[in-house]
Amino acid sequence: MRGFDTAGGRPSPRLVPRGPLSVAIALAVTVCGGAVQAGPYGIGTPATPAQVQGWNIDVAPDGKNLPAGGGTLADGKSLYETRCAACHGVKGEGGLGDRLAGGVGTLADRKPVKTVGSFWPYATTLYDYIRRAMPLDAPQTLSNDEVYSVTAYVLALNGLWPDGAPANARTLLQVRMPNAGGFVADPRPDVR
Repeated sequence: MRGFDTAGGRPSPRLVPRGPLSVAIALAVTVCGGAVQAGPYGIGTPATPAQVQGWNIDVAPDGKNLPAGGGTLADGKSLYETRCAACHGVKGEGGLGDRLAGGVGTLADRKPVKTVGSFWPYATTLYDYIRRAMPLDAPQTLSNDEVYSVTAYVLALNGLWPDGAPANARTLLQVRMPNAGGFVADPRPDVR
């Protein structure tokens, strides 16, 4: 830090502050800094298994890590209307948020319409995204049952969920998305 010359507002060459307080602060930072050092960068502490488990909520395309529970299409419609429609439109047509429905058969067009029904390859990916990131103003506030319900409703908006079918891990894995064959596996040898 440099002090300022009161005469002209120019930096003065003297350093501030100096004295026993500065030395005490420097010593405290050095001592305390060593107490929290961990890992290759010397900061933080390793996460405990319990801490990792709280964030390990991703769902794989094959359904790995889908939680227990279930929902209904009727509950999904109600939740969608109150928590999702303001951004995604009443019928998934989009608005402030992305369009969710329609677009089937447009992927080869000059301006494809990429929606859940036209582009997404797995229904489990929809569950995963809703669970982690929605609603935008309060992510991860929906229960697992509510996420199953909303997932079923968004799939129904795309004609991919039968009326009356329960929404759960088993039935979600039975959904065949129109673009499931539109993606290829990662060919890099270092990626499983």
